[in-house]
Order: sequence, then C-alpha cells, then structure tokens
Amino acid sequence: MSVILDLNSDLGEGFGVWQLGDDMALLSVVTSANVACGFHGGDPTIMRRVCAEAISRDVSIGAHVGYRDLAGFGRRAIDMEPDRLSDDVLYQLAALDGIARSEGGRVRYVKPHGALYNRTVTDQAQAAAVVTAVSAYDPSLPILGLPGSQLLRQAAEVGLKTVREAFADRGYQADGSLAKRGSPGALVTDPEAVARRCVKMATTGQVAAVDGAPVAVRARSICVHGDTPGAVDLARQVRTALQEAGISLASFV
Repeated sequence: MSVILDLNSDLGEGFGVWQLGDDMALLSVVTSANVACGFHGGDPTIMRRVCAEAISRDVSIGAHVGYRDLAGFGRRAIDMEPDRLSDDVLYQLAALDGIARSEGGRVRYVKPHGALYNRTVTDQAQAAAVVTAVSAYDPSLPILGLPGSQLLRQAAEVGLKTVREAFADRGYQADGSLAKRGSPGALVTDPEAVARRCVKMATTGQVAAVDGAPVAVRARSICVHGDTPGAVDLARQVRTALQEAGISLASFV
C-alpha cells in the first residue's frame, strides 16, 4: 500500500521589520503552510505575502492560531476564559481567511500554535474553546493536532475532520507528548537524523522517545518547524528522504 504524507511548516511568524525563518524557501518544499495570524507572530503584510506565495505554489493554507502573546511568541501558557479564547481563535481564523480570499485562496484547516497546541492536548476547556471557534466559522475545516489529544478527540465528537500530526524535529516523551522546549532531546537539529526519523515514522509508524522507548506516531502530516536552525535545508532533506523511500507528498485537503 502506498503511503501519502503531508509536509507542513509554521510560516509567516515575523513581525514588522523582524524576520523569522525563510518563508519563501520553505514554501517551495512543504505541501501545507501553517500561517501565523497576528497574535503570536505575523502581521497583515506578512500574512498577505505568505498567502499569495502559498496560493501560487498550490500549498494549502492553514490558520496557525495562538494566544495573544507577541512578546512570548505564543509559547507561554495563558489561563483564559473559554469564551474569550474561542473569540480570539475565531478572530484569527477569520482574519487570515479574509486575506487568503483576497489573493484567490482560502484557509483550508486550523492548527493551534505553541503553548495553545500543548495546552489543548490535555486541557478539556481550552480544547473545547478551539473546537467551538472552528465549528462556528466553518465546520468543514479540519483540525491538525497531536494524536490522542483532547483537541482531536473533541473535534471528532462534534463531527469535525481531524488530522494526526507528527513532528520531524521535536523530541517525544514515552507517553507520546512532546518534550518540553529546553529539556534534553527536545529539539533535533541534525538534518540527516531528522530525515531518518521521518522515514521511520512514515514506514513503521514509530519514533524513539528521548529515553529510547518506541512511540506510536501514525500521522497524515509531518511538521518541520520554520524557526528551527537550518530549517530550509532540514526540510529539503526530509522531503528528499521521504520521496526516495517511495512516499508520496500531498496535502491532506
């Protein structure tokens, strides 16, 4: 049976004169772009530029929604009332979709960013807030997230399409959660090592946790972070390795 995978990356995360990552180069590699919506990174000009390039390259656009935390890059957990969080997610989703439509495309899926992504793995209330926002805006939009998370579980319960994601360059705990940033093994930066683990994930459905234990990671999409050191070279090596292993690359939408 042939394997088809999506390759996604977090893009458009600069702000004003500050550039983060090489969005244009990564858009020549990935099949889906998680575009920052202005709360953890990004601004209207960057959002429009990334959307226009993604559309020209037939790369699917996803709303990369996060906490309203530019200073912390959305990587600080924030306790929010579910209704307010749902409103913030809805605001970001609608803003990016409006910009994408002005360029002839549209938002095709939703993926939380950073601390919100990690929080919705276990936090039922915050997961429900994200699901509520997506359902209110467009219930046909898939949600991209961590297998076994509250987010995907609740999304499926209300009839939203869910897409399981694995991470090329992030370390895993034995329970399938991501190792906390800054902890040993949390970030894998060697391109050859990342490429090998992606092929293993695609062909066996497993990856080694930071303690060496096997972790099941059967996923439809693999994420390569745009702010990882050497992200473009890393993404290119991952794409080449997957294709050489006979794996087809295509967006899930």
